[in-house]
Amino acid sequence: MSANKETRRLRIKRSIRRTISGTSARPRLSVFRSNRAIYAQLIDDVTGVTLAAASSVKLDDAAKANIETSNKVGREIAAKALDKGITQVVFDRSGYLYHGKVKSLAEGAREAGLKF
Repeated sequence: MSANKETRRLRIKRSIRRTISGTSARPRLSVFRSNRAIYAQLIDDVTGVTLAAASSVKLDDAAKANIETSNKVGREIAAKALDKGITQVVFDRSGYLYHGKVKSLAEGAREAGLKF
């Protein structure tokens, strides 16, 4: 029995979410990738609140969600986190492979000062 790509990703995502959770001191950096854009959120799972969000849609070059744009989104979410006094996060890749756009977003966040 073979599952399609989305079903496989959701199964991996559930497995990841069983083990990681975000708090107000160390929120979860969640990544969502679509065909057109890439999104990142800082989430406090204890209270169920999104602390900060960034996406390639808000950037000037929203038409292309490539590796460079993903890096910019990572830097933007890190800047918003540092403004709120957050320096450490838990990275949630949401079932995507740690490669390409997801990796670029993580590296951009690390370069801007987030630790994970």
